[in-house]
Amino acid sequence: MEKLKQQLINHEGTTLMPYLCSAGYLTIGVGRNLAQKGISQTEADYFLENDIAEFTELVIASIDTSQCNAPRLAVLINMAFNLGIKGLLKFKNTLHSIEMCQYDLAAAHMLNSLWATQVGDRANQLALQMETGQWQGV
Repeated sequence: MEKLKQQLINHEGTTLMPYLCSAGYLTIGVGRNLAQKGISQTEADYFLENDIAEFTELVIASIDTSQCNAPRLAVLINMAFNLGIKGLLKFKNTLHSIEMCQYDLAAAHMLNSLWATQVGDRANQLALQMETGQWQGV
């Protein structure tokens, strides 16, 4: 099996970003045809776990979360997942309020944003989670 794996890598190559193969299909990795095969639930879960770990590290490294309980920290990770860490860091008033433990004010700032109008109920749930420190929507 290991020799077959190496042979396929040699023939297909490894590409870590999606590309169009010679037949015009969206492809990634070692010839994974995303258009026809997609990914399995196990693979999707694996990607999600890796993304959560990455965004958790970025949030903790970029923002003082020492006063946040798990649901409040999760709000920041959720927002970073959605906006990217650079997008989240633009929420200066929200982040300042969080660092001052003014969670009701942080929630208000979250809702008073273009992001809130774009994501709808997600923003409402996350703002309530930030304000109360209790999980919402799970």
